[in-house]
Amino acid sequence: MPRLSATQRHSIRFTLNGTPVQGEAEPRMLLTDFLRHVLGATGTHVGCEHGVCGACTVQVDGALARACLTLAVQVQGCEIRTVEGLAPAPGRLSILQEAFRRHHALQCGFCTAGILMSLDAFLRAQPDADEAALRDLLSGHLCRCTGYAPIIAAALDAAARLRETAHA
Repeated sequence: MPRLSATQRHSIRFTLNGTPVQGEAEPRMLLTDFLRHVLGATGTHVGCEHGVCGACTVQVDGALARACLTLAVQVQGCEIRTVEGLAPAPGRLSILQEAFRRHHALQCGFCTAGILMSLDAFLRAQPDADEAALRDLLSGHLCRCTGYAPIIAAALDAAARLRETAHA
């Protein structure tokens, strides 16, 4: 395999929220920086830059990933989903986003994008998730404003509504 130069820029192509995108990045550029500064997708937040806070959580080929720990060159050819891709259509909120609005599950909003991405993937995989499972999932996210209670309420509400729509 050819060795990558630390300063040589490489073309990167992947699908972002259903749309093919491309840009150039140095091998050491983080996915957070590529999304925000190259592609202009600023919904993914940069928090701790150590993978601890969860603000940068995205979905890579359906799996959760910390974009601050992922190099942009690693997602070549992948399907990336960010918070911008949650809404079903312009001007509409997803069931999960609507539940967050209804339960006032965000305050400053800094952690919200990462939490939404984790909950979206989790509730699709485990639609019958209970409060204990949701709390366990959220232990990987830091929120300094809400105390988590409204986030849990919103997640439980969204899970119930998602189950209803699946049976309809």
